[in-house]
Amino acid sequence: MLSPDRVHDIDPLSRDATDYEIVRRAIAFVSERWRAQPEIEAIAAASGVSAGDLHHLFRRWAGITPKAFLQALTLDHARRLLRDSASVLDASFEVGLSGPGRLHDLFVTHEAMSPGEWKSGGDGLTMSYGFHPSPFGTALLMTTVAKPSGKVGCSSGSTRKFSGGSDGARRAASARTSCIASRSASAPNTSAPERKR
Repeated sequence: MLSPDRVHDIDPLSRDATDYEIVRRAIAFVSERWRAQPEIEAIAAASGVSAGDLHHLFRRWAGITPKAFLQALTLDHARRLLRDSASVLDASFEVGLSGPGRLHDLFVTHEAMSPGEWKSGGDGLTMSYGFHPSPFGTALLMTTVAKPSGKVGCSSGSTRKFSGGSDGARRAASARTSCIASRSASAPNTSAPERKR
């Protein structure tokens, strides 16, 4: 513990402790009640702050919004259910979503593939990826194209935060999925010339 004579302004430390406690309560509330898909207002009320204050505090401390945290928990549980042979319909209801359309939206947004494509291990998908400069360092950009329907999805992020993670890479490698290392196929704007580093 720091001695009081070495700390001139103790208020920022107590404010940080209070902020931490608010975020801790929010995480606990969502972790215990994720299946009910609580609204931000309910999470904020359980944390003792307004919805706007919770959004900003949570993002500052956790790096994501409360909604994104809820989606991550939901997606993680849905992946487990699908991996353990649940149908897309059963998984949707089991994780507290209103139907398979909501699960589809969640998977397409975060995995760049439908729940059925994820369940099959990416069978029949073509994945293109490339590393591109971004304001935050080098970013891994990926696109998936399903045959024959031609659906296209995109997921991006740093190599550390890619939502597919090692499990997604393992599943893609074990399935009949084509993986193509291509800067041009994964480039956000293919009409712009590549910059040399």
